[in-house]
Amino acid sequence: MDFVQSNISSSTRGVLRGLHYQWPRPQGKLVSVLEGEVYDVAVDIRQGSPTFGKHASVILSAENRRQFWIPEGFAHGFAVLSERALFHYMCTDVYVAEADAGLRWNDADVAVDWPISNPTLSAKDEAAPFLKDIAEERLPVFVA
Repeated sequence: MDFVQSNISSSTRGVLRGLHYQWPRPQGKLVSVLEGEVYDVAVDIRQGSPTFGKHASVILSAENRRQFWIPEGFAHGFAVLSERALFHYMCTDVYVAEADAGLRWNDADVAVDWPISNPTLSAKDEAAPFLKDIAEERLPVFVA
């Protein structure tokens, strides 16, 4: 894996970030938590994938020292469970504003069972579209 960008973000309890992705110029991400605890989610948004719209989730914390791989073509998000969380991303491509995209955190078709009911969201995340409403050209394509 060639990582070309490393990011650290800080958030407080109840903040939910996501579900974010880049297209074109997808990013693979290896994520971990340096301080605190988060509920982390990856959603397969690759058109034609046998797992399209399905998600995987994991608790990441400084204590359990787990890492989570988010492949290219997946949307990513997390909710902060501790008072504060310091979140680390290693990315396979740089951030490109024009490629920045997302889908709604509470999309019923994706059905993530977030452990917080009334999260703090950015305006961008609050207005993100549902997966079924994203134009095909704004979604990656599954390659077998």
